[in-house]
Amino acid sequence: MNGRRTVTAGRAEEMRLAFDRSFAAAPDAASAATEDILSIRMGEARCALRIAEIRGVFADKKVTRIPGRSPALLGIAGFRGTIVPVYALSALLGYPPGETMRWVAVAAAAPVAVAFEEFAGHLRVAADAIAPHSVDAEARQHVRGYVRADGGVWGIVDLPAVVAAIARGASPVVS
Repeated sequence: MNGRRTVTAGRAEEMRLAFDRSFAAAPDAASAATEDILSIRMGEARCALRIAEIRGVFADKKVTRIPGRSPALLGIAGFRGTIVPVYALSALLGYPPGETMRWVAVAAAAPVAVAFEEFAGHLRVAADAIAPHSVDAEARQHVRGYVRADGGVWGIVDLPAVVAAIARGASPVVS
């Protein structure tokens, strides 16, 4: 029995040292070169939000309607003690309006939230797997990149650009 304790104690010491070394070593380049995104759907449209550009995601949040100039404005909602306007992301991007906006993402850049129909999942992709895309006549404004993942192509929404357009009072949609 004494020999078994010695083996166990030795193994525990090895694990403790490996754990400590994992914090002392610099992260490898492969893990540093990834980006986390949320894949979402608005009708048939597949889009993605960069996790770094959002403060939180909420389901089934009560949105109180208020009058406003923007047809994309759904109303206001409370998030962690702050009341923010909630906009339909599909309307801001020029997609057909969705039936049920179940999910809401609060932007990190400003106290603004965007609502969308479906949260499809979390994707961790290599940074070089994201293809940049400039805005042109055929592209959706504020969709600034694409990634092929999870069985499809997802347009990556530039959420800070959407928030800036809302702040300017401009219609974020390409006519």
